[in-house]
Amino acid sequence: MSLNREWMQRDLAVLWHPCTQMKDHEQLPLVPIRRGEGVWLEDFDGKRYLDAVSSWWVNVFGHANPRINQRIKDQLDQLEHVILAGFTHQPVIELSERLVAMTPAGLDHVFYADNGSSCIEVALKMSFHYWLNRGQPQKKRFVTLTNSYHGETVAAMSVGDVALFTETYRALLLDTLKVPSPDCFLRPEGTSWEAHSRAMFAHMEQALAEHHREIAAVIVEPLIQGAGGMRMYHPIYLKLLREACDRYGVHLIHDEIAVGFGRTGTLFACEQAGIRPDFLCLSKALTGGYLPLAACLTTEDVYQAFYDDYSTLRAFLHSHSYTGNPLACAAALATLDIFEQDRVIERNRALAERMASATAHLADHPQVGEVRQTGMALAIEMVADKASKAAYPWQERRGLKVYQHALTRGALLRPLGSVVYFLPPYVITPEQIDFLAEVATEGIDLATREAISISVPGGLHPNHRDPG
Repeated sequence: MSLNREWMQRDLAVLWHPCTQMKDHEQLPLVPIRRGEGVWLEDFDGKRYLDAVSSWWVNVFGHANPRINQRIKDQLDQLEHVILAGFTHQPVIELSERLVAMTPAGLDHVFYADNGSSCIEVALKMSFHYWLNRGQPQKKRFVTLTNSYHGETVAAMSVGDVALFTETYRALLLDTLKVPSPDCFLRPEGTSWEAHSRAMFAHMEQALAEHHREIAAVIVEPLIQGAGGMRMYHPIYLKLLREACDRYGVHLIHDEIAVGFGRTGTLFACEQAGIRPDFLCLSKALTGGYLPLAACLTTEDVYQAFYDDYSTLRAFLHSHSYTGNPLACAAALATLDIFEQDRVIERNRALAERMASATAHLADHPQVGEVRQTGMALAIEMVADKASKAAYPWQERRGLKVYQHALTRGALLRPLGSVVYFLPPYVITPEQIDFLAEVATEGIDLATREAISISVPGGLHPNHRDPG
């Protein structure tokens, strides 16, 4: 028996994997990973896979990065963890100072959580609580975009709109307002991204005009709706949204958990609109993909709404046991060092151009509806009909065919439904990008060449985070 098979059998006896129908693994073998280095993951039988999705969008400077490794090792010898209520420590102070300095001016205070979903919960609770402390308890609803995704805890699901994740739990969710997304995939022929995004803002303007008295905040994934299929839109929408939130007295929450730290071509997506949100949620790449950590940055105005005598009970009573963990903060500090010292954003521009050129031929593929890109995120959407951009039935799991082919070729491509995407670590080389484009082209050819019988019962939505 191979080592891979042995570890797979031990796994299936005890583990329940995320975003997975476990019955799939009766036919779809798990891939046990022994080690990682750079863009590569290696299994127990010695086969390597190029990590084209940054291990769920977190690993930006490669696996086993020696600079991040060393910073964590050094911290481990000093302090592994301490309660952050009434105590503090050097790594969390330094990290907070640096985050305040590098984010848009006015985001002056940092509140930590353990992961992206928890960070969204912090922002939502903090916004609601702000209005309560300011004597406006009626401002308790949130506005979100259709096709959005903000995490899988209850409040985070409430402001999401990918039915696969939310429909089952609808009875538990908050009452939110959903506004049509500025997603440019289905824009009228001949219409630019900017013109379409600007036109779609009319829906948001109307919602704010009608409901602003009861709205606490608007929450968006700036520029890229990740789990919704890597759908993209123009920065003008964010600029218009900031202006409208100011006019109507509503908070703006930017969920940059997936798109922050260079993924969109700038360090933070909000920079491309020249704006500052009231809450900026960061996680994933914050620690270089090493340890769970999230940061919610907010303004002096929000901070002061909670700053009062204890007897007023205005404090923000929210906590996580591992809030501001020193090891995670050390990983984050090392990650920020690399951004500052290695001219990462400049290098990424050249890599993004290579991603565009390597996949440009797929725009003419008869079953590709669009090849779209924002910075270091590129998506290729397979469609049943190119002219109408009609989607394949989700039950056909075309993306799964691409995923399976890529594994045979030594690449980890994990499509979202029928959307094949590249979100590689920033240490990828141009030649490795060419390899991914070759593998993706082969996989798309295989996945779209023949009719696939539908045999999967039931279901909710085409946008899957599981392969296919």
